[in-house]
Amino acid sequence: MWLHRISVDWRDPNPAIPAHQQRGSTKKLAAILNDFGHRKIDVLKADMESAEWKILENLILEDVLQEIGQLLLEVHLHWPGFEVSGDDSAVVRYWYSLLRELQRHHFLLFYSHCDITKPRLFLHKNLFNASSSYTLGWVNTRWKPQ
Repeated sequence: MWLHRISVDWRDPNPAIPAHQQRGSTKKLAAILNDFGHRKIDVLKADMESAEWKILENLILEDVLQEIGQLLLEVHLHWPGFEVSGDDSAVVRYWYSLLRELQRHHFLLFYSHCDITKPRLFLHKNLFNASSSYTLGWVNTRWKPQ
């Protein structure tokens, strides 16, 4: 096992900002796989600090899902404008469309956990940092390890 100080993001770093001035080292997952010469990921576990929906969208758009055996994400149900724009119904449709795409790509939900000590709020924006968070796990039913 190797530890690399790099984070998965849904967008490429801004080329106008010098690397030493950026907050951290972030890249899209496809770029990280390419940089290290990897083709498959047995388990991808991530708490993406509320960027998980945009990162999940990027995994779908860049066709990286088929390279993942298990996907474990902490997801947050934030209000519109928090990484996802639109009104409440547009945000819920966006979340649903991503979850539906996981299913379409043969990912089966096998784990769901909600921390009962944290708030259980849905699309609630009048409390600072208030959202429901869940840890969800999917298995790729068509996974073929190398």
